[in-house]
Amino acid sequence: MKILHIISSSGMYGAEAVILNMSRTLNESAHSSILGVFSNSANPNLQLHEVATAQGIDSHLISCTGQIDRTVPTSIRELVARTNADVIHAHGYKADLYSYFALRQSAVPLVSTCHTWYDNDLAVSLYGMADRFVLRSYAAVVAVSEEVRQRLLNAGVRKEKIHLIRNGIDLRPFDNALPSLREISSHDRSPIVGLVGRLATEKGVDIFLRAAARVLIELPSTKFVVVGDGPDREQLELLIDELQIRENVSLLGRRDDMPSVYASLDIMVSASRREGLPIAILEGMASSLPIIATAVGAVPTIVLNGRTGVLVPAEDVAALASEIVKLLTNPSQRQQLGAAAKKLIEEEFSAQRMTADYLHVYEQAIATKTQTASTRSTSAAVSQGKTK
Repeated sequence: MKILHIISSSGMYGAEAVILNMSRTLNESAHSSILGVFSNSANPNLQLHEVATAQGIDSHLISCTGQIDRTVPTSIRELVARTNADVIHAHGYKADLYSYFALRQSAVPLVSTCHTWYDNDLAVSLYGMADRFVLRSYAAVVAVSEEVRQRLLNAGVRKEKIHLIRNGIDLRPFDNALPSLREISSHDRSPIVGLVGRLATEKGVDIFLRAAARVLIELPSTKFVVVGDGPDREQLELLIDELQIRENVSLLGRRDDMPSVYASLDIMVSASRREGLPIAILEGMASSLPIIATAVGAVPTIVLNGRTGVLVPAEDVAALASEIVKLLTNPSQRQQLGAAAKKLIEEEFSAQRMTADYLHVYEQAIATKTQTASTRSTSAAVSQGKTK
């Protein structure tokens, strides 16, 4: 089976990690994975295409000029024909919409993964509404969390089309990774607390920084790092200066050595206001890190409070700071939580399990599309017979 993944990427985040993890697993089996990555004129972020190509994954660029490019549907149809894809798997509203208009009359089934929607402004909200509308016509739609599944149901996507599949990761890169951030820690090996995520409102990086300021009152040698990039970087830089924590906080931007970054941390924090099932948390847990996370989205299904990590309420700076201090002063608890976290990921969140679940969805989508085409053909034949 050939699966063509289509995405408009803004960097190496959760959806991109899912695609790469699945592609590696598919290509090691009897199946194959191909990528179609939008090359947007306004923001030509081609990192996913470059990483995929470097890893030997077949990846193609889809040129897109402006907000609406009428040539894109034709480009998608041509890519489908060239690659002889059996299934189109779209990720994100832009890929969903263009794939729908390109292939709604095609015999190739459309599958989409809804990682989540962040309705931060009117434009994004409208795109989300349009996305959920066209998804009604997809052969199958995958939700990464129960919250996303409910939003799809509320938008009119039929229950039998929706499949709940939890994200999974390739565990191998996180085994025995060597730390790469020790230059941030002082000579006496100060602890490092990290957040990995896009610098955007929904990720709660500002909450993390405010909690850091409180922690530093009690544990002044602690270092804090934020890994990722995004639209809020300038605001967050100003907040760091406002809180007077510049000496202890580093915004590291995008990194290409994530297993080594995780290996450098003593605690990982997820301070999100909204979430689906974040890949970063799965990767941190695979690295045996103790996790402190806000209880949003599907996070409580993997960060089991007191067992595989610690949960705090969203936007509660005091609670987050308190839990960071507790873990920093309790090495044995950090070790216990980290070991339990890794065990859970190994047992339930591997890329192999995720890929097997998706293959089942692809098979159902192909069968559904074939059955629908057969029904239409029969109806047309009957109708034609009646007119003779």
